[in-house]
Amino acid sequence: MNSHYPLKMMIPGSGMVTLTLFLFLSVSVCFSASNSTKESFLQCFSSHLPPSNITSDVIFSQNGSQYLSILRSSIRNLRFLNASKPQYLITPYSEAHIQAAVICSKEYGLHVRVRSGGHDYEGLSYISDVPFIIIDLFQMRSISLDIKNEYAWVGGGATLGELYYSIAGSSNLHGFPAGSCPTVGVGGHFSGGGFGTIFRKYGLAADNVIDAKIVDVNGNILDRKSMGEDLFWAIRGGGAQSFGVIFSWKIKLVRVPPTVTVFSIRKTLEQGATKLLHKWQTVADKLHQDLFIHVVMGVPSANSKGNKTVRVSFDCLFLGTAERLLSLLQQQDGFPELGVTRDNCTEMSWIQSVLYFAGFSITESLDVLLNRTMSSTQFSKAKSDYVKEPIPESGLEGLYKMLVEEENSILILTPYGGRMSQISSSEIPFPHRSGNLYGIQYILDWAAAEETEKHLGWMRRLYKYMEPYVSNSPRAAYFNYRDLDLGRNNKRHTSYAQAAVWGFKYFNNNFKRLVRVKTSTDPDNFFWNEQSIPVLQSGSTKKGKKD
Repeated sequence: MNSHYPLKMMIPGSGMVTLTLFLFLSVSVCFSASNSTKESFLQCFSSHLPPSNITSDVIFSQNGSQYLSILRSSIRNLRFLNASKPQYLITPYSEAHIQAAVICSKEYGLHVRVRSGGHDYEGLSYISDVPFIIIDLFQMRSISLDIKNEYAWVGGGATLGELYYSIAGSSNLHGFPAGSCPTVGVGGHFSGGGFGTIFRKYGLAADNVIDAKIVDVNGNILDRKSMGEDLFWAIRGGGAQSFGVIFSWKIKLVRVPPTVTVFSIRKTLEQGATKLLHKWQTVADKLHQDLFIHVVMGVPSANSKGNKTVRVSFDCLFLGTAERLLSLLQQQDGFPELGVTRDNCTEMSWIQSVLYFAGFSITESLDVLLNRTMSSTQFSKAKSDYVKEPIPESGLEGLYKMLVEEENSILILTPYGGRMSQISSSEIPFPHRSGNLYGIQYILDWAAAEETEKHLGWMRRLYKYMEPYVSNSPRAAYFNYRDLDLGRNNKRHTSYAQAAVWGFKYFNNNFKRLVRVKTSTDPDNFFWNEQSIPVLQSGSTKKGKKD
């Protein structure tokens, strides 16, 4: 018997009195300590704010009437709807609120999660298995544009839709190279890389970040000059949540033509999709950088005979007129096999193309871009890969067989090349540049909780099937398509070698520099999550496992 356990005292008719009393006192002490910590945190939070900033609409406790609605407002994946909940929700509208939250969380042992739009595929911006708070930035979404000098300051809680709406309201000749989903928050998107339909022309969102404001582990506010170039490098593609709370981003706007052109050509397997897809693999990354053609693969509804097939959609955005687009496609090094005609093409403005790729009608009011809620929320799982050599038709045939098993599965194949091949793989932490033909996003949605394990199993089998056809040593992945199957940290004490298992997949050799920056800026690993950058510990190896 361990010496710290109480002896069992048997009294007739009373049971194990000492043990029962001990357990009661233990629970009472823990409950009291927990309440004491909460009260102390609240007092600390208030004490770090000037009187003008103390307000009841910034901090919400679990028993508050608005707590659940705020918490669930940005939960995009039902797998995490009933996960552990934060002690407090902090919804700052000034940097002072963030400073107070960081300082007091550190003082009272509460973990911090930071949420911008809530699209983290593994829910890491709003769940944790240790006592924690969420700093939800949705109130810090102001956008200040300087069209003359072609830049903007964007609040960390703004969405891509809000950013695009603001740009369009000031100029029809400017845009920004970021993603297609308007409800995605800029905070996670920018800090993980961020690509979209014009990234072959202008690079990633992170490539176009020119300054930022961050609250560091000590509660200090830093900009690019005061944080230094190492930290500024790290937060543009390495995940800001490992280093602090970024509440504002300065971005470089890009020029877009007055007319862009879109088309969507859809083919089933019976209509020759395989030959076209194989050809696309050989040309998509080599096409003119103004030309973006991605592929969406899925399973349409079965026909009247109950037969299933795979449909492949070739969706295009071209920065120019339909006439010029058709000319490029018909060239010998173009894609004439796709058979695009003028009737397939629609000319529009760049902001209308934003609506188009977000699934809206191009005649719809731009106000739809301001809606921060999604039309539907389901259970989901995603993974990613990079392809360096065309997948042979035999490999595609096996892929089709797997896809028809899951009608709700979607694969998005995103062509690289263009500007992406001109930027060094170490320019920012995002390493996936020259040598990549295209990236793959695997997505699977389902409606019932009891089906979760079945669908997760299918996704993992698909990922295993694709192994011979994708990058290796390491098998690369995109950080913004978070995937805990690749590996996870052991809370705050993960070693370099443990984290390198997943770290090299996301960042390749840039992982080493990220660890050095993390160690120098947050040596106690206060800002951590299941896939945050670790700190170098005494005796840590500097060589990591790559696959």
